[in-house]
Amino acid sequence: MTDSYRDLNSPALPATPEGELSLTELRGKPVVIYFYPRDNTPGCTREGEAFRDHYQDFRKHDCQIVGVSRDTLASHQKFSAKFDFPFPLIADTDETLCRQFDVIKEKNMYGKKVMGIERSSFLFDADGKLVTEWRKVKVPGHVEAVLAEVQKLG
Repeated sequence: MTDSYRDLNSPALPATPEGELSLTELRGKPVVIYFYPRDNTPGCTREGEAFRDHYQDFRKHDCQIVGVSRDTLASHQKFSAKFDFPFPLIADTDETLCRQFDVIKEKNMYGKKVMGIERSSFLFDADGKLVTEWRKVKVPGHVEAVLAEVQKLG
């Protein structure tokens, strides 16, 4: 991964609410990009709810939040509507962003080795420079840790 999302060759990808989103559209504001394994699973739901519940705190710092998984746009639309997420979810079905951010990892699921998204978050400043990254994220307390880093940006 590069130190700036502007250096990523990121095409516009399908995103909620209904449309497309490219990382280059996020210029000028801090942004948190969080990668999660799958819509409507317990950990991913809790993580999304935590970002939702702290959304106004992030907005006070003009920070944008974007969730990314390999689920389809239709799945994201249902997930987002069900839990009232006020931020976009990108449908990275071909793993374009996942591979650029190096979040596809071998995981052990019920004794089988599978390739999947390692829960990860990335904070970029308003210039698009990577400030902090979190890998192998555990959901409890994570959003609060991300918010604390956003608050340090000023």
